[in-house]
Amino acid sequence: MAFPSYPVPGLWTLSLLTLLAASVQSNFIVFDDDPMQPVTQDETVSVGGTVTLTCRVAESDNSSLQWSNTAQQTLYFGEKRALRDNRIQLHRSTGTELSITIGDIQLSDEGEYTCSIFTMPVRTARATVTVLGVPGKPQISGYEDAVQEGGKVTLTCTSSGSKPPAKLHWYRDQEELTGRPDVVESNPGEPTYTVISELTLTVGRSDDNALIACAVDHPSLAPGDKGSEQRIRVLFTPDVTIQPESDLPREGGKFHLQCIANGNPEPISYVWQKKDGELPPLAKVDGSVLRFEMLNKSDNGMYLCQADNGIGKVQGQYTLLVQDPTAMSTSSGVDHAVIGGVVAVIVFILLCLLIVLGRYLIRHKGTYLTHEAKGSDDAPDADTAIINAEGGHSGAEDKKEYFI
Repeated sequence: MAFPSYPVPGLWTLSLLTLLAASVQSNFIVFDDDPMQPVTQDETVSVGGTVTLTCRVAESDNSSLQWSNTAQQTLYFGEKRALRDNRIQLHRSTGTELSITIGDIQLSDEGEYTCSIFTMPVRTARATVTVLGVPGKPQISGYEDAVQEGGKVTLTCTSSGSKPPAKLHWYRDQEELTGRPDVVESNPGEPTYTVISELTLTVGRSDDNALIACAVDHPSLAPGDKGSEQRIRVLFTPDVTIQPESDLPREGGKFHLQCIANGNPEPISYVWQKKDGELPPLAKVDGSVLRFEMLNKSDNGMYLCQADNGIGKVQGQYTLLVQDPTAMSTSSGVDHAVIGGVVAVIVFILLCLLIVLGRYLIRHKGTYLTHEAKGSDDAPDADTAIINAEGGHSGAEDKKEYFI
């Protein structure tokens, strides 16, 4: 890249020294263990980023280090800036190191940069700067409208501006899909590439509302940095089921059947029929609902509901079996009988407990009366028996002594 430059005091002297060094350098052998030999390293940076170029020597003899660009224009000589380019800044300058930064890197900045130290002879080292072209956000094309179930849809993903060429990946709701191999095309007048990938899907109803994504994989990007998504719609015939109002339709009662149909698009019409016969006179069709104002056993049979959504017609069926009005009461009677049996058992247990408790109380009361009557059994007369019953034998003797 040609950088705009302006005169720097002594710059012609530096250029002359550079030419002189180039002419005599071939006469000297530079060894790897030379402490004055500059050391650099290659760098990789993305377009728009910042690169730091560092040049070091092991020892210093107060000679200045210099960085030159790919066109051999001097960028920095020691701490002196040589180009009027604000993207280039001094990072660090010491006797053994010269580091500069180049910001807002462009593809034209790619190439070999030279670090020189003006000793006798002049020693140099080179650092290759690789600039990555950042791929643009991928664009998905090819999908225009909903696709009918069983049909095919071909999607094309395109990303431009990558260097080296990017890789494209397809996903369906986080599951990676296999597309055709990427097609790589060079962009005219640029060192970048356009990458194209195609994906062909045979779609089913499970693909309705699925999210198809195209993601870019490139060294200049973090995983998942750039991608595009396309939601697809699939047209399919409806699934039909018939839902009864209750599981016990009773004769003489009201009842209805609901035709439930799921499809894309939604069903636009419903047709009710009774297999092997006409619909009952008291059965009324209300769109997806078949209503019975008063059930009769003559309504028994298989009923059919056909849903049409413009893609196809699908039929569901339900067998109606009308129950006697007493069916519910019989069922209730069974429940009451069970409850009554449980209550009877509880009452029986309570009665048993009362009987056992009564016998226990009576037995203890009899024992008390028996002890009271012991004095009357041995008494010679009625007065003595009364006295013994009231106070026992010792009491009787005391009372006898008292009367004497």
